[in-house]
Order: sequence, then C-alpha cells, then structure tokens
Amino acid sequence: MQTLNFQQLWRYQDQLIDGTLHTLLLTLVAAAIGTAIGVAGAAAVRSGPRPVRWAIRGYVELIRNTPSLIQLFVVFFVLPGFGLRMGAFEAAAIALGLYFGAYCTEIVRAGLDAIPGSQVEAGQCLGLTRWQVFRHIVLPPALRSVYPAFTSQFVLLLLGTSLASQISAEELFHTGGFIETRTYRSFEVYAVICGIYFALVMTFKLLFAAVGHLAFRWPVRR
Repeated sequence: MQTLNFQQLWRYQDQLIDGTLHTLLLTLVAAAIGTAIGVAGAAAVRSGPRPVRWAIRGYVELIRNTPSLIQLFVVFFVLPGFGLRMGAFEAAAIALGLYFGAYCTEIVRAGLDAIPGSQVEAGQCLGLTRWQVFRHIVLPPALRSVYPAFTSQFVLLLLGTSLASQISAEELFHTGGFIETRTYRSFEVYAVICGIYFALVMTFKLLFAAVGHLAFRWPVRR
C-alpha cells in the first residue's frame, strides 16, 4: 500500500497558484457575462416584444436543460466551423457565461416579478419617471430578494469551471491533472485541489455574507 506523501507537491506550488488565479479569473469573467445577460434577459422577458420574449425563454430552457459540458464543446469545437475561433479560456468564459446567464435571467425575473404592481403605480402617481420608479422602488427590494439565489449560483459557477479542463483551459482542475501525471500521487493531488476549491467557496460565502449584511442590513449568522 502506497503511503501518503504531500511533500512532492510542494515544488508545484507555482502551478497551483496560477491554476487558482485562472479559476478565479474565469469565474469572474463568466459571472460578468452572465449577469449582463441575466439583467437584459429579465428586462426583455418583462417588457420586450413578443418575439424577443420567446427567444429569451427558448434560450433559458435550452441552456438549463442540456449538459454544460456539451455547451462548452459546442462553443469550442463547433463554432470554429463557422469561423468563430477562440482560445480555450475565451471559449470556457463564453460557455460558462451563457450558462450563468440563463439561470441569472430567471433569478432576476423572479425578483422583479416579486415587486407588487401597486408600488409601481404609487410611484407613477407621485410623478416619478419610469427610470426613477425602477431605480428607487423596483430595484432595491428586487436585489434584496434575489441576492441569496444569485450568490448560490455564483458558487455553482465557480465549481463548474472545472469543466473547462476538458478543453485544456489552464484552470485549477487542469493543473491538478498535470501534476498528477508528473507525480502519480492521485490522492494527494486531488485532495489538495479539493481543499483549494473548498477554501475558495468558503471565502466567497463569507464575502457575500458580509456584503449582504452591509448592503441589506441582514443579521449575521453565528
């Protein structure tokens, strides 16, 4: 039986750091793309013309009901056949951004739908413009209601970046596979990778909890 030996991984600490940074960057880029899609998609579903609403709903259903890995392969392997060539990181960011955007669209839409119409009518009766009603009456409570779901989806996105290793994007899981082929220490390598993912998730959870407490005055759980 092979004894555990984590010391061999020490010389790969630079690669682990680079893989972690690439994972964070990929997560943030995909989240930015997905958030933009989600906000625009939710607004279109609520007030856009019927063909646009149908298109957005079709996109949401397609993304939410097909495997993320297939979506990633389509972006990386299929789109180049139509002249859209991109690197592994860019393809992963776009595929994950589309994935996150579909869920974000539903999250934001649910938050906007939760605002009673009477509040909007009251704002209009006070002479507020459409933008002022949205900014001061609709947006704050909508953000408060969708914040927990949004942060949970962000965590799932972070963990989902491991799929990018399938197209050789240099993120954390891909780095782990590289180190494993050099050391043949599968348990040690993936235990460390798992620990890094866990640390990243817990860090973001604490950060999101602090932001929620400061922005929305939520009580801090002890």
